[in-house]
This record gives sequence, structure tokens and C-alpha cells, in this order.
Amino acid sequence: MSTFRHIKQAGKAQFKDRYTTKAAELLTPWEEGKKGDIAIIGAPLSKPSISHSGANFAPDAIRRCLNSFTTYNIESGTDLAEDKKTIIDFGDITMHPTSIEDCHQRIYESVKDATNTNAAPFTIILGGDHSITTSAVKAIKETKGTVGIIQFDAHHDLRNTEDGGPTNGTPFRRLIEEGHLKGEHLIQIGIRNYANAKAYHDYAIEQGVTVYTMKDVRHQPIAELIQDALTQLESQVDTVYLSVDMDVLDQAYAPGCPAIGPGGMHPDTLTNAIQAALQHPKVTTMDIVEIDPTLDIRDMTSRIASLLIINSL
Repeated sequence: MSTFRHIKQAGKAQFKDRYTTKAAELLTPWEEGKKGDIAIIGAPLSKPSISHSGANFAPDAIRRCLNSFTTYNIESGTDLAEDKKTIIDFGDITMHPTSIEDCHQRIYESVKDATNTNAAPFTIILGGDHSITTSAVKAIKETKGTVGIIQFDAHHDLRNTEDGGPTNGTPFRRLIEEGHLKGEHLIQIGIRNYANAKAYHDYAIEQGVTVYTMKDVRHQPIAELIQDALTQLESQVDTVYLSVDMDVLDQAYAPGCPAIGPGGMHPDTLTNAIQAALQHPKVTTMDIVEIDPTLDIRDMTSRIASLLIINSL
């Protein structure tokens, strides 16, 4: 190819501004012994979704959308590239073509293996639907100890497993019933009206889950709410896991979620919440779930997820 004046490798014939570095250029494939500021691993599973979902395409879409952003923060005057920030990319977990149970086992094993490398102080798991969280949290518990969870979500995700098995509506109930998580170690933020059954709200209260509705989010500064959550958890757990279901956002901002709805969170509120949480040393893991790129409009939802990654650096 180098013998031709204007021909580049397929997919590489793109405009390049000499002064601009794209956030995607911070990605570096994992190698033995390599360290980074954060790490990502894809869990492209959507088979257990209650509704039709192409969330298995989300890890690729989120990575691709890193090309939509530069590394320069105009407000802080900092440049991630100049600061030598790196994102270790473990790649994607290979899913079993037919067995949901095998897929969940592979997620558990892969997250455990990736965490044991200590490649970065903060790891982000890219779903996939919300069913991946059960496997990921089980792995984190075995590697880091007792887990507390701050869940950003419109839904409790405490559905029973008798009606549909280990779906994307059951991850936190499964964790509680299997003994991997105490109810009082689960804090839910952004729960919305007319998005849940009364039985599951009752179950949350019975199990000691702390529930902040969207009314709470609107009436209390998000940084204060996060601080309250961390203060509640810090003396009880060894590590804090952030679970970000993108349908916590209002449908105006997240059209790529299978379960969109009105009355949700603004992206700035979610960003500020995560940045506030990241100030605590026990916050070491996060997942981003429930994006279906086949439903998204101009990658609106995936772009927000990509920005969450960048703001974690």
C-alpha cells in the first residue's frame, strides 16, 4: 500500500488533524504486565433480555464513539494525551451461542481473570444487558471482598426468577438470594414512577435496599446524595461497584435503551454522580449496560457512555 500516493489500508483513509488527538487513541490492548489508568472489558450479551435487545453490539459502539471526542478538556485546561493517560482494553468476552448460563459463567471467569491482573485501579465492564452484573459482582466479591453497589437505574431489577430465569430484570435479586450481596449494601438511584411493580418495591424495602427515586434526585444535589451513599457503605464493604443502566436517563437523551421512558435523569447529573463517586478510594469497578445500538439515533446513547469512560480518567 505504501507504494501508492493516496491509498491507505481499508478503514484508515480518514482525515487527520495534526493537532488533534482522539480519545480512542488512548486505548491500548492488554499485555502481560501492562498498566493503565483505567481498564475496559466488553461483555456483549443480550440474549437474557426481557425485551428485544441488540445490547451485544454496545461494546463496539461505545469504543467507536470514543472517536467522537478529543483528549482536551477546555474547562480544566488539561489534555489526557499530554498527561499520558491510558485505557487498557482487555477486549470482549466470547459468548456461548446458545447457553445463557455458560455466557454468565464466562463473564464471571473473565472479569475475575481481568481483575486479578491489577492492570488498572478502576475497571469498566461494557454490557451487554443488565444480567451481566450478577456475574461481574460475584467475580469482584471473590477478588476484592465484600461488595457494596450504587445502582443508577429506572428499575429495581429485583424481578423473580421463576417467571423467566436469569433475565436482565433479575441481577440484584439473584445476588441477594445467592448470598453475594446484602440488601443493605445496595443503593438504587433514579428509580421512576410507573416503571416497577409494587411487589418489587416491597421486596427492596424488606431486604433493606436504599431507594432514591427521581423525585429525590430532583430535590437533592446529586453530589450530596452520592456522598450519603458512600458514607453509608464505606464502613460496611471492602469495595464499591457502580452499576449504570443507561435507561436511568430520560428518553430524550438515551433513545438507544430498550426500556426508554420519560421523567429520567439528565446526562450531566449522571456524569456528576459518577465523578463524585470516583473520588472515593473504595470505588473500583463500574458497568455500563442496556444500550442497543440498533435502536440508537446517531449513537446518542453510546456517545454518553463513551464520555463516561473519558470522564473516569
